[in-house]
Amino acid sequence: MAQLRGQGSYGIGAPAPFGGDIDQRVEQSPLDTIRQQTSKIEDLLDTLSEPIKPFLPAIGRFLIVVTFIEDALRIITQWNDQLLYLHDYRHIPSGLTHLFLIANVIVMAICSTLVIIRRYSEYAVCGLMGVVVTQALGYGLIFDLNFFLRNLSVMGGLLMVLSDSWVRKTKAFAGLPQLEEKDRKMYFQLAGRVLLIFLFIGFVFSGEWSVIRIIVSLLGLAACVMVVVGFKAKFSATLLVVILSVFNVIVNNFWTLHEHHPHKDFAKYDFFQILSIVGGLLLLVNSGPGQFSIDEKKKVY
Repeated sequence: MAQLRGQGSYGIGAPAPFGGDIDQRVEQSPLDTIRQQTSKIEDLLDTLSEPIKPFLPAIGRFLIVVTFIEDALRIITQWNDQLLYLHDYRHIPSGLTHLFLIANVIVMAICSTLVIIRRYSEYAVCGLMGVVVTQALGYGLIFDLNFFLRNLSVMGGLLMVLSDSWVRKTKAFAGLPQLEEKDRKMYFQLAGRVLLIFLFIGFVFSGEWSVIRIIVSLLGLAACVMVVVGFKAKFSATLLVVILSVFNVIVNNFWTLHEHHPHKDFAKYDFFQILSIVGGLLLLVNSGPGQFSIDEKKKVY
């Protein structure tokens, strides 16, 4: 009987029956199936986007700040109306209204330019975030839920700019242990991913419901969850870019409205804000989700 106790006597190391491999007969989990299918789509998208891939970071950075550029131009072209609103409705003294608007225009113009040319990104991002906060206070929109969610997403895009601008080098902070910029980049990429999806949450819970809206909302929410956890983040971010771009053109088509239409300015404002968030998603597509993500953990294991 001893000679029967070879490698295959108990099925150990023996070829699988029916000519198949043992590992191939193990059923795949739904997560693995999704990963395989989305990987194929990502490969196709990589092939199709190859010509514009070198320009993707520049396009993303420009789109992120385009809402600030439009806002600066709107303040200049509607100067008297802005002063009237701040003075009569917000009860801000005349001198302060002028100072408030001038400071906003200067900061938005300079910081937007710095983001586009990729210089002093830390200062530029801080300046633009400061504009978001001061405008929320100045115009009395701090408790407007829609405004709050949109601007959280804009801030998420700005954090993506910050993480995109950092390279691997060590920088010391007073009173703090040294952190490599790649480590800080991980945290800012995570925060940027989380904040970027708030615009879509606002979209889901506002407006009238329809069958198309429900389908788009479910697809978008699934993509948002994938972006947050970093599971196939490039694919899900691309899906959100497509959804938001189509929605933006259909709903916020300000160019079709009459010059004196009461909703023209609101549609224009919303249009450029969504463009900013699309820019943040494009940076995510270009740089990936970072180390705090399922995608990166999968590479490790």
